Amino acid sequence: MAMTMSDGLQLIRFPKGISGYIPPPGFAPRATLANARLNELFMVMTSCEGVSQFKEIISKSDRKELQLMVLLLTSDSDYFTEVVRNIYGSRRVQKLLGISDDMDAFFCAAILRRFFHIITDKYASYVAIRAMLVFDQKKYVMYEHLLHHALDIARNQYGCIALNEVITDADDPFYRNLLLDLVARNSLCLSNDPSGNFAVQHVLTLYDLRCTHNVAVSLRGHCIDLSFKKYGSYIVEKLLDTEESMAVVVTELLECEGGRLMRLARNEFGSFVVVKALRVTREINTVDLFRGLVQKLVPFRQLLLRSHGSNIANMLESTI
Repeated sequence: MAMTMSDGLQLIRFPKGISGYIPPPGFAPRATLANARLNELFMVMTSCEGVSQFKEIISKSDRKELQLMVLLLTSDSDYFTEVVRNIYGSRRVQKLLGISDDMDAFFCAAILRRFFHIITDKYASYVAIRAMLVFDQKKYVMYEHLLHHALDIARNQYGCIALNEVITDADDPFYRNLLLDLVARNSLCLSNDPSGNFAVQHVLTLYDLRCTHNVAVSLRGHCIDLSFKKYGSYIVEKLLDTEESMAVVVTELLECEGGRLMRLARNEFGSFVVVKALRVTREINTVDLFRGLVQKLVPFRQLLLRSHGSNIANMLESTI
């Protein structure tokens, strides 16, 4: 005869001292879940006081009992999501990942059912990140979900943090390159997004030359517009760190109308871009680019002295 969820709960050896009939916040349990034992499991997983009980269950339960507990944790999507969205629930679920293939299969299915909601949550996202590190073949299905939702994830406050961590830690070069290409190909829209810009900044800090080149190509013709903005200027400054992408930025500076370049040099964010452009072109001995910038800026030296461009004016003084 098949074991019911209620029967299974009776087999889990809950430590003494866990009591209460408190359903997960925002979760309306079905009749099969509405029992004190299931809520005890929720308390063990999500309460600050539950840490000692959780450790006791882990240390005293055999593999079959742990597998049953994971089955119960993951059998209802709402229930599982509420557990992993809790700071303690997230940490404790992470400790259960990678113990066995069967348990990982339950976790993988539960994560995929609510993938976007989990990967974009402050605490639940760490469960998905950890799963992609410890799962074997199952992580490739998660990579596919990540690629499918990547743009929306990148434009989410916590999703962009998760995406950046996955890109950094990805041990599969094929999927890592797919993620880098996706960010680079969409770097213009991401650069103008309050969260997405952090994904572009992140891939540029990896100093992957192919990715940096692709970002520069996507942003060609838009570097000056981005330089007027706080986070956009950070991206343009990072493009100046690599010689090939630096040439894209400096060429755009040289081709823009003199008055606009002057306004950029006086801008609270753009001035940093211009200072760095002058410095790197001088340091790597790209004489033509450096002299071209100086010649365009010298006529505005006095105006620059009375603005955020004072450092630029001082640099120009040293070249005269």
